Amino acid sequence: MNGGLMPKLGMKLSFVIVFLCLLFSLGASHGFKLDIKETKLENGLIILTLEDHSAPVVSYQVWFRVGSRNERPGITGISHLFEHMMFKGSKNIGPEEHAKLVQANGGTLNAWTSNDNTTYFENLPADKLELAIRLEAEREGNLNITPENLASEREVVKEERRLRTDNSPEGALNEQLYATAFEAHPYHWPVVGWMSDLDAITLEDCQSYFKTHYAPNNATVVIVGDFKTDEAVNLVKKYYGGMPAQPPGPPVKTVEPEQLGERIVYVHKIAQVPSFFVGYHTPDINHPDIVPLKVLSQILFSGQSSRMFRKLIYDKQMALSISGGVDEQIDPGLFYIEASVKPGFTVEQVEKEIYDELEKIQTEPVSDQELQKAKNKLEANFYYGLQSVSSKASRIGYSQTIAGDYHKFFNQGEKIQAVSKEDLMRVAKQYLGDRNRTVAILVPEKAESNP
Repeated sequence: MNGGLMPKLGMKLSFVIVFLCLLFSLGASHGFKLDIKETKLENGLIILTLEDHSAPVVSYQVWFRVGSRNERPGITGISHLFEHMMFKGSKNIGPEEHAKLVQANGGTLNAWTSNDNTTYFENLPADKLELAIRLEAEREGNLNITPENLASEREVVKEERRLRTDNSPEGALNEQLYATAFEAHPYHWPVVGWMSDLDAITLEDCQSYFKTHYAPNNATVVIVGDFKTDEAVNLVKKYYGGMPAQPPGPPVKTVEPEQLGERIVYVHKIAQVPSFFVGYHTPDINHPDIVPLKVLSQILFSGQSSRMFRKLIYDKQMALSISGGVDEQIDPGLFYIEASVKPGFTVEQVEKEIYDELEKIQTEPVSDQELQKAKNKLEANFYYGLQSVSSKASRIGYSQTIAGDYHKFFNQGEKIQAVSKEDLMRVAKQYLGDRNRTVAILVPEKAESNP
């Protein structure tokens, strides 16, 4: 008797029941809303709160509308540098003490930087909310921007660049894809920055950048969890209300020109097998074509039953891996594909199979079953991302900061389910042509043997 069959079936049944309960509790795709309250302080700070009393926990997040797109040549990487500098202490909090205080009170914390935003968060027991507010306000208002802190964190970031980009075939390939696809727009340079710029950033650069971009009028505070809104807002006012607003930073005016032909870049690195990244220019997060492109990405790349996985991994066994997706950013990004080539085959052979499939989907409609499966999975992933207070806060903060309005994610389910076969054919034809394509190809090199 197979003792593993019934447990697996039970797990699947439990998974389905949990998902159905979640959909009904959230309203699924029919009129889904969250009771988010918005408050704006006199200094421009936006506070978004969502009470969730299902567990005695709270997520406190601060979203700054600044990322690598707000930099310029000479200071690339400065946004990510500040992600590190923010943990080096302030007027009333010692170096690394912020993290120690959160962890000592049963919490977790982290931060990340992207092209478009820099975000800091704490997840804590509900009765420790004031601690998170006080700590975040302290470092936003009184950060120690000193020569010593700049020198130490500069070296940390440089080492991070060496590890994740310079000494990583995948990192180097991704960097070259975007550097080649974007000739004019700031998405051209990496979030971690160019090495020469990291060396060149001055203390004055840091002071000026921080004053402008870490101002309250460039930030959104998101609080989700077990608290009372009036009390939480009053605490934010207490700690942030005295911070002055600052003149906004210069807007990003550069628009990437239309690409007029395929671009190919070769990256020579020590590696075991060849691989390549492909990118097609696509619209910004608020463009209506982003949702059909996401559904298309699901059909092509999501899971072992996806078209590309079945074709290249199972059937023809030409690739070791295949994946893809679409950027959702403030400015137009890329529909991207990543593939590694199985020994015995060439990059060109795998490329041809991918491009043939993309051409096919431009002229032949997908099946009803394939389309509905992709839409259901994409919608399910959206609702799965709303289960914890932390993930809810992240979704709210992302929508407010990147899309410009937290309301915009309320109707994601409806938008997904409205996508038609004709929409998929149209966006595939409009965006996934060879003239709009950039390819970064990894050419493996062998390590030199020591004598």
